[in-house]
Amino acid sequence: MKPVWIVDDDQSIRWVLEKALERAGLQSRCFSAAAEVLDALHDDQPAVLVTDIRMPGIDGLKLLHQIKAEHPDLPVIVMTAFTDLNSTVEAFQKGAFDYLPKPFDVNAAVALIRRAGQREPGSAETPEQQAQRDAQEPRVMMQSSSPAMQEVFRAIGRLAASNVTVLITGESGSGKELIARALHEHGNRSDGPFVAVNAAAIPKDLLEAELFGHERGAFTGATQQRRGRFEEARGGTLFLDEIGDMPFDLQTRLLRVLAEGSFYRVGGSQAIRADVRIVAATHQPLEQRVAEGRFREDLFHRLNVIRLRLPPLRERKEDIPALVELFLRNSARDLGIAPRRLTPSAMAALMAFDYPGNIRQLENFCQWLTVMSSSPVVELKDLPPEIVNGGGHLAASGAESAESPPGGAAQDWLGVLHADALARLQRNEPAIMATLTREFERVLISAALEHCRGRRVEAAHRLGIGRNTLTRKCAELGIGGSDD
Repeated sequence: MKPVWIVDDDQSIRWVLEKALERAGLQSRCFSAAAEVLDALHDDQPAVLVTDIRMPGIDGLKLLHQIKAEHPDLPVIVMTAFTDLNSTVEAFQKGAFDYLPKPFDVNAAVALIRRAGQREPGSAETPEQQAQRDAQEPRVMMQSSSPAMQEVFRAIGRLAASNVTVLITGESGSGKELIARALHEHGNRSDGPFVAVNAAAIPKDLLEAELFGHERGAFTGATQQRRGRFEEARGGTLFLDEIGDMPFDLQTRLLRVLAEGSFYRVGGSQAIRADVRIVAATHQPLEQRVAEGRFREDLFHRLNVIRLRLPPLRERKEDIPALVELFLRNSARDLGIAPRRLTPSAMAALMAFDYPGNIRQLENFCQWLTVMSSSPVVELKDLPPEIVNGGGHLAASGAESAESPPGGAAQDWLGVLHADALARLQRNEPAIMATLTREFERVLISAALEHCRGRRVEAAHRLGIGRNTLTRKCAELGIGGSDD
């Protein structure tokens, strides 16, 4: 590792850091002013630069800005006794690796410098590399080795040459719009537009005009004619997201369009042909909403010609590593930094989480790691608190939550099983680390069945999950047990 450069007008700070780095076996070179550093950079470059902010002449932030312009791969740590929000934010905006407030613990400072020194130079993408990666991203998002997703892919292939209406069901954040786009891109309308409308995101009094358009003077503020989404999607696909939240009276208009193949703009008198393929999606249980009188049964049957169930992320955890790599790369590109890399233990923890927010939540976690982690290598301790604290093991899906018992009894009993399962894992840690998530589920379910003498119904009740979920897990993990 090359020497660490320290620039500070305070001689005592330079001395403390120099001695601390020397004890840690790291070489260092000290400067009292930023101008000296800029001159030295013409001939050499350090592994890490540590700079104070408030210095006479060129201050630390101006030095940081100039270094990043000329040496973008050089990690710079900014330190100051003036820990105000503005200087902290500005330091990160200018590309600082991390921020070190004074007074600091010398051991923590050395550890931070070591992490900064691990950053790989030359990691920025060229425009050609970025374009190539952008072209590959849809393929990465649409790759999966899980059986449930393979069924979805087969269905997309079968529907490619058809204009049949498709209903996509799945939990929020599970990627329903991505599947809708795949249906469009692989279908015979791929040359036409793909238009998406979220029925839950548009106010009720505006949704009708949004879908069907309006004539000039149709209502207050309608100063000119406007085409709706049905017209914009002509020759292509109209994706009606969160269709289960569409107002009841507007469902009637949509049903008429699907039945007659034409519609009228708001305030209009001329019928317009609806030349679109309809793909709808919802996270709502539509059968239940029909039974409650909140969704038209005849519209449900019109939409439910072909149904694709998109599995939640907890049912396709084998896809998590590829998604993590993609999301970390995307967020790093947005910030202009090198992508973070996860240690095996950090990846195992990510795979152990059950993601109630599905793919969207995983993407948010990756963005959080890119912004908040100061090291290019993400360890277990760097993960968001909800993952480190272990929330999400064997969480029941929303569709099966009615089968779950009240939380109190399940949580108390889970504490005993958790300790039992962890004890078993600790005895076999070297052999289990590579498949920690799968093994943890196997051990936890086995412990539950053992305590319940093999009775799956009781074990599911004790675990706080649905019986169907437990049955599926047992089949996947090769676990026996009776069904009584």
